[in-house]
Amino acid sequence: MSQRLKTLVVDDEPLARKGLSVRLEAFEELELVAECPTSRVAVDVIVKDKPDLVFLDIQMPGLNGFEVLKAVKEQGGDLPAVVFVTAYDEYAIKAFEVRALDYLLKPVDDERLKECVERVIAEKNTLDAEQHEKLVGLVAEVTGQNAEELLKTLSEGGDIATNQYPEHIAIKDSGEITRVAIKDIKWIDAAGDYMCIHANEDTYILRRTMKELERELSPQLFQRVHRSAIVNVNQVEKLCNQQNGEYHLQLKNGQQLKVSRSYKDKIKQLILGQ
Repeated sequence: MSQRLKTLVVDDEPLARKGLSVRLEAFEELELVAECPTSRVAVDVIVKDKPDLVFLDIQMPGLNGFEVLKAVKEQGGDLPAVVFVTAYDEYAIKAFEVRALDYLLKPVDDERLKECVERVIAEKNTLDAEQHEKLVGLVAEVTGQNAEELLKTLSEGGDIATNQYPEHIAIKDSGEITRVAIKDIKWIDAAGDYMCIHANEDTYILRRTMKELERELSPQLFQRVHRSAIVNVNQVEKLCNQQNGEYHLQLKNGQQLKVSRSYKDKIKQLILGQ
């Protein structure tokens, strides 16, 4: 190969990022030029350095992988060839396969990584001409938007609204990834910059914002009851009115959650049908 592919790795989890970078160094056709620990840094590096290939994590604080690509376009940058790295294996991967873009499922298997890199190298000559069309098609598939409408949204700087919700959430901790079924989550509360995901009898810590989680959870199943709490409506047993005028929810497991006054009427209507 006359020219090595300038390669970028984007992942907010240090061990995952470094582990993938080290393994990619074994491919002489690739030139690892940078690692990005945040999605915002990734946007700047992609726009400025114009890498040929990006291994892009989908689930990150701030901007997710699809929003990174949107931000690059908004800043006038060129879209590189992209290999998505994801812990999801339902709705997204189907779209990847349909659109002929590659992906890596966490934890990344060595043979799968080799196959992925070989595919990228083999298609190098066609990536530049087709990548933008494929990426637009992919995001359209994932978000449920028409491709032409999506192009218009991107050009106008609008938001991409996802109308599909994952069945699992990936939680990274100390280099390990745990897939938690969304239906098993009972409630979520905030602890500083972290979210506590209470599922079954376990509690998982996730570095996300409440607003980001709300976008990923179906409003038919989850409702915000406080600025720092979201509840699975199927877990609600009753709404209690305190003597001081405050309300709280009691879940089936006995857990009590305070309901903010601003959410009281909505909760009564949506959860209790009043």
